[in-house]
Amino acid sequence: MISVKSLGAEESAMPQYEYLCSSCDKKFSSILTLADHDQGKVKCPKCGSTKVEQQWAAFFATTSKS
Repeated sequence: MISVKSLGAEESAMPQYEYLCSSCDKKFSSILTLADHDQGKVKCPKCGSTKVEQQWAAFFATTSKS
């Protein structure tokens, strides 16, 4: 599960993406900027393969408002 907390003006939240490596079947997550995600150059941390598929992941935001 992904949580984005309220950040100050000098900070920004970056999304976390879930992946599954087609080569070694390892599931892993990666925090990427939108630009990095759009480039699609994600590598498996276990085997180094770029044959990865993005998986669906739950998302929720935490704010300071009640």
